Amino acid sequence: MNYGFDIGGSKIALGVFDAERRLQWEKRVATPHDSYDAFLRTLTGLVAEADERFGSKGRVGVGISGMPETADGTLYAANLPAASGQPLRADLSALLARDVRIDNDANCFTLSEAWDDEFRSYPLVMGLILGTGVGGGLVVNGKSVTGRRFITGEFGHIRLPVDALGLMGFDFPLTRCGCGKIGCIENYLSGRGFAWLYQYIYHHSLSAPEIISNWEQGEAKALAHVERYVDLLAVCLGNILTIVDPDLLVIGGGLSNFSALTRLLPERIAPHLLPAGDVPRIERARHGDAGGMRGAAFLHLTD
Repeated sequence: MNYGFDIGGSKIALGVFDAERRLQWEKRVATPHDSYDAFLRTLTGLVAEADERFGSKGRVGVGISGMPETADGTLYAANLPAASGQPLRADLSALLARDVRIDNDANCFTLSEAWDDEFRSYPLVMGLILGTGVGGGLVVNGKSVTGRRFITGEFGHIRLPVDALGLMGFDFPLTRCGCGKIGCIENYLSGRGFAWLYQYIYHHSLSAPEIISNWEQGEAKALAHVERYVDLLAVCLGNILTIVDPDLLVIGGGLSNFSALTRLLPERIAPHLLPAGDVPRIERARHGDAGGMRGAAFLHLTD
């Protein structure tokens, strides 16, 4: 059996998957914030419960935000104060007497989608998360590509390309990102960026769901805004896809629920690729909130 932990600031979710990657059991508990020992006891207790339930010693994978393992072997995760700065993977492996794999949540999202029954045939899968921020991951032949510091797939921190300024105007404001840099595409393509762009153009503040609702009703400003946003997204993706050249692009996060994006994107991306390039298959994520658990559980599948 394969066990996948999706660990967030408020909850820890464990999913148990069989050899056919089907969910057999799931449990959620609150995330301990005050004690690293309590944090470890929560995880090891859930594993012990799963082992007893299924009569086996399952393989354990952990999906977590931040940098799962820094240069000195410790976790960096701002939303997990009890565990940040601790050697989580090494400690769990020792306590559970088995090899624990750990990866960040965006990579786990991509891994989950890459192991979907329909998507397994694609050698190179790129995940793109358009949510509170912009992130993603790469999976090659069923295995996550992390890079040296788990930075691979941090697409949101690529800076706006010159073509984006040609589209929006060279006086377009280059805002400061939470990472400290100026002009990161996350500020413009995330859910909050989608709303910010509307406010910048029309000097009127609406939430992303409100803009989308207006678009569905055919309201002129919302229609023009979506066209503009998709053009900006296509410009930025053109650069990324030229570097990565994936077989499949899977879009997740809150904005992925706006199905117009995957419908409109292919023809908008094509002009921004090399002449020899072509647009990959583009799909919405299939597994939603279960993606973190699924991807973490599948960290052992290429052994």
